[in-house]
Amino acid sequence: MAVTRDRRPIIVTGSERSGTTLIMTILGCHPEIAVPEVTWYYPRFRPYLFTYGDLSQPENFRALVNEMAYGLRNPFFGMDVNPAVFGNEIYDRAVAEQQSFAGVFSAMLGRYAETKGKPRWGEKTPYNLFYIAQIVEDFPNVQIVFITRDGRDVCAEFLDASFGPTNIFAAAQLWDMGQKAIRPWRKSLSSDQWYDVSYEALVRDPVRELKKLCDFLGVDYTDDLLSFHTTETAQRRGRTKDNAALGHPISDKYVKRYEQELSLRDQRIFAWVAGDTMGELGYEDLADPLALTGAEVAIHDEMDGRYRAASLDAPGGWIVLESYNDWLMDQREVRRRAGLWSKVPDPAPFPIGHKYEEYFSGMRAQRRWKEHFCVKREYSQAKAIL
Repeated sequence: MAVTRDRRPIIVTGSERSGTTLIMTILGCHPEIAVPEVTWYYPRFRPYLFTYGDLSQPENFRALVNEMAYGLRNPFFGMDVNPAVFGNEIYDRAVAEQQSFAGVFSAMLGRYAETKGKPRWGEKTPYNLFYIAQIVEDFPNVQIVFITRDGRDVCAEFLDASFGPTNIFAAAQLWDMGQKAIRPWRKSLSSDQWYDVSYEALVRDPVRELKKLCDFLGVDYTDDLLSFHTTETAQRRGRTKDNAALGHPISDKYVKRYEQELSLRDQRIFAWVAGDTMGELGYEDLADPLALTGAEVAIHDEMDGRYRAASLDAPGGWIVLESYNDWLMDQREVRRRAGLWSKVPDPAPFPIGHKYEEYFSGMRAQRRWKEHFCVKREYSQAKAIL
């Protein structure tokens, strides 16, 4: 069921390591727009709504509300709330708006916007790029901001990060799949609903690019946007290895970082995987493609899966967030055994059944490799990367 708000929702998305967090914090500095931390709501919940049973039943809807309200990366978006009753508050808000996934989503983001004293909300989750159809279905007047960055730089950051793909083939493939996923929407959605931001253009001339973005969103430009690095979110993120740049003013120092960080062989493999997509996006000077054999692709894929799982509880790893994702998966099985659902709908909601379903639904590693390495879950907030 669709939710149409007077002040149009804003969805920020793009490949991880493309600058989505930068856009998130910049827009959050606008006096009219509230953008909290990443939610992962669409990847985590939207494809699996059938597992909650009939959402018109209060107990089923409450289960969805509680899992969405209490499972955020940054608990309660950092709001000062009473955890004991927060789920009830969001339940009542959602029922008043619409008893659906979109209703909970809107209630959560609306609650945050009220806390910030702002009339409009936005949300950023990188993997939203795989769920554009569902987002437009749920919020027909949504405005989508998509940021594109040189895929080679994205891969360089992936290979230096504490999460995500762990070799050049896996990184290039994920980036390429994301760009292809949004291709039809870039063509079919109107210029009033879809806006492309170039990472390279943004960091080289932020005032010009942010003025254009504000025009698209129908808000006035303000220099306050450039103070994003002073916000609590940016400073907190900036203390981590993976988001260190966020704690400083915008800079073009990370453009073409792949030249120093990717070997020539890596650049050639990237060109083989994603060269056509890079050309469509206007990026040039790619290395000569180096084709991998089927056996080489298989070993890259398997080793990526192994390394992702084995590094979850390493220093800087994502074991706490992954443990919550695993718990959500377990709850689907609990509900199946309780009779709330029996089989996956036909056709199955995307990405159910896809080879990378777990990655597309927000998991950092596949369960088969976590079980292979006997990775133990950890729910201590002290170990979470926020």
